[in-house]
Amino acid sequence: MNLILGCITQRYAKFSGRARRKEYWLFVLAFTVLNLLAVAIDTAGSFDQSSDPGLFSSIVILGLLIPYLAVTVRRLHDTNRSGWWVLISFIPLIGPIFLLVFLCLKSDEGENQFGPNPLASVGSSVSNNTSAPGSKTDNSQDAVFSEVDETYNSTKGN
Repeated sequence: MNLILGCITQRYAKFSGRARRKEYWLFVLAFTVLNLLAVAIDTAGSFDQSSDPGLFSSIVILGLLIPYLAVTVRRLHDTNRSGWWVLISFIPLIGPIFLLVFLCLKSDEGENQFGPNPLASVGSSVSNNTSAPGSKTDNSQDAVFSEVDETYNSTKGN
């Protein structure tokens, strides 16, 4: 949820940097769900089968268009491609397929011309069980799990 809200609030129009696959696909999922809800609201009570977008779906699309483009460009940066590759989607039939493949590719290992690997910071925080003073990492769950393990092992021996 933080990744989605971060795309909308902190990185609304940030086209520089990199976005990992999880951030991109969670944003696409949220965008799709919000758009489906808006279409459902637009069509509720209306039997008009016009092809015009409704008020709510137009607001959702216009409000999230810039963050969608920004996260797509950052995702392309993560695969060491220029953000201009997003324009390949304008080529009929084959363009969107190429773009989809690029967006599904694994991140570049290490740092590339667009910045450090966003997975490197995630991997180090997950594997590191100690936290530096003043950091926001909460290791209280580790103590709870170790107590449960000790209790289980002591009852298992009886």
